Amino acid sequence: MGIEKTIFGTMEDGTKIYMYSMENGKGMKAQVIDYGAILVNLYVPDKAGKLVDVVLGYDKLEGYYVNSANFGATIGPNANRIANASFILDGVKYQLDVNDGPNNLHSHADLGYHKKVWKAAEGDNIVTFFLEGADGEMGFPGNKKIEVTYSLTEENELKIHYHGVSDKNTIINLTNHTYFNLAGHDAGTIYDHKLTLHASHYTPVAEGAIPTGEIAPVKGTPMDFTIPKRIGDEIDADFEQLKLTGGYDHNWVLDGEAGTLRHIATVEEPSAGRVMKVYTDLPGVQFYAGNFLKPETGKNNAAYDYRCGLCLETQYYPDTANQPAFPSAVFGPEREYDSTTIYKFEV
Repeated sequence: MGIEKTIFGTMEDGTKIYMYSMENGKGMKAQVIDYGAILVNLYVPDKAGKLVDVVLGYDKLEGYYVNSANFGATIGPNANRIANASFILDGVKYQLDVNDGPNNLHSHADLGYHKKVWKAAEGDNIVTFFLEGADGEMGFPGNKKIEVTYSLTEENELKIHYHGVSDKNTIINLTNHTYFNLAGHDAGTIYDHKLTLHASHYTPVAEGAIPTGEIAPVKGTPMDFTIPKRIGDEIDADFEQLKLTGGYDHNWVLDGEAGTLRHIATVEEPSAGRVMKVYTDLPGVQFYAGNFLKPETGKNNAAYDYRCGLCLETQYYPDTANQPAFPSAVFGPEREYDSTTIYKFEV
């Protein structure tokens, strides 16, 4: 089916922001905008066939100007945290924006890819967003060309394909920061969702949520989701790692071979019966349970609050720029960035 293109809003300088709507034969519908390459709406049928929007966000463009929680956003050039807002690459120290204590989070709050206007090209139930980043922008080296492609399949898969090239070695670590609530974006907390993560290890953090460099087993800890577990069961357990981040907000080390597209997570919501399976070829995923969400008004005047959405942000590990033992997120003339993540829905 074709793409429906409509105006989502107009920026102060007159730039029109467009929404691109994709719908498959089963009624599933995804809507993305060229501001921030953001996923705004995702309508998914439940066990009775009822379509409900299952992602948090805003009705109007102006909400995304702030978007402190990064609802639906494409994050780049680097997702997650970099310690001391700096890294050394090829003998040169690069200084980034200090925006999360002494550290850097999601590249830049105001200049990151989630606040850029992207160019777009439409296809058959597919839209590709294009962005160019200059050498030194946000402190990162290299002239970069980035592509993010959203597509919707007849198998109820929302596919996100990322591609990036740079004329210098640089850090490229892209992700999507969508908050899911499979009972509906306005349904309250995600405590009753059951989560499975195909990850026998995770990366513990120190103060500031910066990884210590350890790869630790999840077995015997509240971090163990190797079998389905209700998110609310142990999120407030007396466990130091959870206390440091106010609940789940960690990188899990995915089982299987990085570079190979594989099933890495399943989320089940019992009341509506929706199931979301996640696939990626990346080495890690940040499971974030919305611990820092604050009360605000979302789509359709919905009241969003603490832990009312969950993120599964596929990624290279946090602070990999400063952790030589972690999988490398250095890309440049000899190595292009290319990755796919799929969110597949079932009932």
